[in-house]
Amino acid sequence: MRDPAPKKPPKKPAQKPVRKPLSGLRRLAYWGLVLALWGGMGLGVLVFYYALDLPDTDDLWKLGSQSELSIYARDEGLVARRGRRGGQTMRYEDFPPHLVEAVIAIEDRRFFSHFGLDPRGLVRAFMVNLRAGGLVQGGSTLTQQLAKNVFLTPERSFKRKVQELLLAFWLEAHFSKQDIMALYLNRVYFGSGAYGVQAAAETYFNRPVQNLTKAEAAMLAGLLKAPSRYAPTRDPVAAAKRARTVISAMQAAGYLSAEEAVALGAQEIVITNRSTDGAHYAVDWTLDQLPDFVGRPRADLDIMTTLDRPMQLAADRAITRVLQAQGTARKAGQAAMVVMTPDGAIRAMVGGRAYGRSQFNRAVQARRQPGSAFKPVVYLAAMEDGLKAGDAFDDAPLSIDGWSPKNYDGTYAGQVTAGEALARSVNTVAVQVSEQTGRDKVIDMARRLGLSGRLRAHPSLALGAFEVNLLQLTAAYAHFANGGNRVVPHIIHAVISASGQVLYDRLAPTPLPVVAPQHVGALNEMLRAVMTTGTGRAARVDGVELAGKTGTSQNWRDAWFIGYSGALVVGVWVGNDDGAPMNRVTGGGLPAQIFAEFMREHKQLAASVALPGTDLPRQGGGLGGLLRRLFGN
Repeated sequence: MRDPAPKKPPKKPAQKPVRKPLSGLRRLAYWGLVLALWGGMGLGVLVFYYALDLPDTDDLWKLGSQSELSIYARDEGLVARRGRRGGQTMRYEDFPPHLVEAVIAIEDRRFFSHFGLDPRGLVRAFMVNLRAGGLVQGGSTLTQQLAKNVFLTPERSFKRKVQELLLAFWLEAHFSKQDIMALYLNRVYFGSGAYGVQAAAETYFNRPVQNLTKAEAAMLAGLLKAPSRYAPTRDPVAAAKRARTVISAMQAAGYLSAEEAVALGAQEIVITNRSTDGAHYAVDWTLDQLPDFVGRPRADLDIMTTLDRPMQLAADRAITRVLQAQGTARKAGQAAMVVMTPDGAIRAMVGGRAYGRSQFNRAVQARRQPGSAFKPVVYLAAMEDGLKAGDAFDDAPLSIDGWSPKNYDGTYAGQVTAGEALARSVNTVAVQVSEQTGRDKVIDMARRLGLSGRLRAHPSLALGAFEVNLLQLTAAYAHFANGGNRVVPHIIHAVISASGQVLYDRLAPTPLPVVAPQHVGALNEMLRAVMTTGTGRAARVDGVELAGKTGTSQNWRDAWFIGYSGALVVGVWVGNDDGAPMNRVTGGGLPAQIFAEFMREHKQLAASVALPGTDLPRQGGGLGGLLRRLFGN
């Protein structure tokens, strides 16, 4: 027999190949690629979605007419026009080469070589911001800025940024670099209501853009970063400093030699005043207030103000006469004046000696120590606490917590009344009055009168050792002239559109008492004595019942006189922009003389309304007569 065939061993099941696990680096690359693909797809969908919502670009070259703002005085006489200048689209060839160079040097150095987005510029801005620890430099190109300014809203969002880039690429694909530059300069905002470089050239220099000097072009280019902040009508020092920055950038870009840059940086840039009747500063302040009432002007507007042209001219003349005669000898370089009615309506405003050389408005923008001009606030708070003009005080050396006030002349008079101390501006008594009343009550009174400065509860508070502007201080005194009712300084009375629609019409507010009339009347009697026997004698005007107070800060840096009748309130400040001491100028000197010069031209109006609470018989002169009228023999 044959042996049986051997059985075949069963087949082993085939084994699946074993996958080796991905390394960490390969896993990261894998998922990174997946995320990139999905992210790219998502971004593409998002960009496509945002592209569907892009604004219309058909009217790109059509410049909307710039709003023309006509400012009128209270007699409806024209004071100034601002806004529209020509309204004609300018071509690239119309711009002086140095203007284009200035804009490119400071805003977009690689404008003629990038494609709407400048990666190098973005990296450079990122590094600068990183070193500075904050946002100090942007990376947007001029094309992106044009897209934002023409087509988009100012909102900060991812959508707007994507649309800005898309529009920038579209602009670069459809227009030459020269066209883009022309579009940009025709539309960008330069401050002070000027949209487009032509409007800016006429607003600031009263000349067409073709005639701009290199220094003027540098100043305009410097405004692009922050037009409202750097506008020379708002801050001439900052505007000039920014212009020098642009000049340095032009040198770095190769547009200027070192010698040319030094010469340009030393040039004085004069702003041409464009207002009439001397109301340059008042017009600027009016336009600063306008957006609060009607928003940004988008059509021609007539702005009716409370300005009085004869008073404005008289205010200018008063400052000019006094400073021309004595300013140099007394080392007093600047002055400011505010004239208002007792209800706060601005009749005149002078912010400095020469608007063409400095548009800084010292009446509203400068904050200085009022010195003794703050003392009436102290005494008024004390009167609410029971003080009488005849209360006796000891004018003698005084020390409070290691601080010792001194009188102006370094002497002490011994026993004086509160009325005498205020009239003669005795420092030691003012501090005693403040301490007895309570510094918190003095601060409360200051706030009620509209003084919003930083008031510290230090004994020196009584001597005006804090900062305030002239407009606020003058408005505080207006409460004394109207019997104690709330005062809101205002200059805009009505705003009317070109179609005749009344956009704003100021209604006289209901009187709101903030100080009792009897206390205001008593203070007015005391401040009348300042004019007759006290420190304000130089401010007297024959035939007019006036009250007021002088003020002088330390080392004669600031000198004030605030005076008033029942019809007008006038505040005057004299000093130097750099805070340099004057030659012993006090509030009873140049400021009081300027006040008197103005009031003599308007004495009939000033005398037309009696001071509140001062209707007692006028017999008896001097402080003694005043006290006899108040308290008898």
